[in-house]
Amino acid sequence: MARYDYDLFVIGAGSGGVRAARIAAEHGARVGICEESRVGGTCVIRGCIPKKLLVYASHFARDFEDARAYGWGPTASKFDWSQLIDNKNREIDRLNGIYLSLLSGAGVDLVETRGMLEDAHTIRLGARSITADKILIAVGGWPWMPDIPGIEHAISSNEALELRTRPDHIVIVGGGYIAVEFAGIFHGLGVETAEMIRAEHLLNGFDDDLREELGAQMRADGIEIVNRANPIAIEKTGAGYRVTADTGRIIETDLVMFATGRHPNTAGLGLEAVGVKTDRKGAVAVDANSRSSVENIYAIGDVTNRLALTPVAIREGHAFADTVFGGKPWQADHADVPTAVFSQPPIGTAGLTEAAARAQHGTVDIYKSRFRPLKHTLTGRNEFTLMKLVVDPANGRVLGAHMIGADAPEIAQGLGIAIKMGATKAQFDATVGIHPTAAEEFVTMRTHA
Repeated sequence: MARYDYDLFVIGAGSGGVRAARIAAEHGARVGICEESRVGGTCVIRGCIPKKLLVYASHFARDFEDARAYGWGPTASKFDWSQLIDNKNREIDRLNGIYLSLLSGAGVDLVETRGMLEDAHTIRLGARSITADKILIAVGGWPWMPDIPGIEHAISSNEALELRTRPDHIVIVGGGYIAVEFAGIFHGLGVETAEMIRAEHLLNGFDDDLREELGAQMRADGIEIVNRANPIAIEKTGAGYRVTADTGRIIETDLVMFATGRHPNTAGLGLEAVGVKTDRKGAVAVDANSRSSVENIYAIGDVTNRLALTPVAIREGHAFADTVFGGKPWQADHADVPTAVFSQPPIGTAGLTEAAARAQHGTVDIYKSRFRPLKHTLTGRNEFTLMKLVVDPANGRVLGAHMIGADAPEIAQGLGIAIKMGATKAQFDATVGIHPTAAEEFVTMRTHA
């Protein structure tokens, strides 16, 4: 008779948890998983996918306007916010169904309730408890809101995706990728938008040239960026809300959204009681094999506060399952992970920023190009593309590639392969460009910045 109910029990059925559960089951493990919300996690239910659908929607007004320069007359005059949200919800329902099918098809038992640890091998699931040899924590992150007067009046990105009516004006607090993406969404859908940030520039941690370029282009597009300001109070008024900043600036608005970061969703999970070490934000401390301070408890994804990216969580989950249950040990590689920001214009990046490269390698060579995209030579739109390569002069290796402009996320995926392979600037130069494209600029830049 088996000592435990399951060989593996996963707490959290997002992309990483589902992948780990499926692969472990394929290796012959008896696997269970629990989820207190909908299966699919942040990315599928309240993150990447629904957000990008709204990004698509927000581009159409601009596209219709640009079409006139190419001989097209007016093609749209009405936008229905509620129809967009309904259509988005139908797609999320479809994806949720796919994830449910993946689990059942793999033979994984799903328990749709919150799980919490009672001891190192016991999980409380509502009114009952189950036991497992190995436990995987994959509960992801949750929006963090500061403790200021009136914070109860603000929404997070979770609620922003479910709004039933479109506001006329919104204040978005935060300068990270979620904040800039939603600023572009709301602005593109006709909402007067102000973004309040505590720093001088947007997107802390990204390459400085991209940060400055994005801010300039968002301002040129009509988004107000209120920098070096922190909200200290939100007050409900008859017409909406009043946001007061520590600079004395007061903004009247219809809606206040905070995108000030996400914290690991570990509160009330029982980690401390069983000896699982966490950091000050609640992230589970793990080793390279995703093992926590308790030998049989592991953690992957955003809850570990390594790289909060869905594809990274999936790789961590797969590596865990192969290593622990498949006899095929390997580790997820967190170096040179390409990423994107679906801002307007979008950003794609791979490898080191200029600042990080200088810190690690000392002297670096910089190549940059800024130009108006061919499309806008007819539209006259004041939008530019910026591309940048960071190169180690000692061996010619490309340490980082960064882009802001149309199709940057798609282009960055290919750049990520080259950088992961250790490609040199000479190899970039030897590659024939595809003309006319923006991407060809990465293989034609010859002059140091």
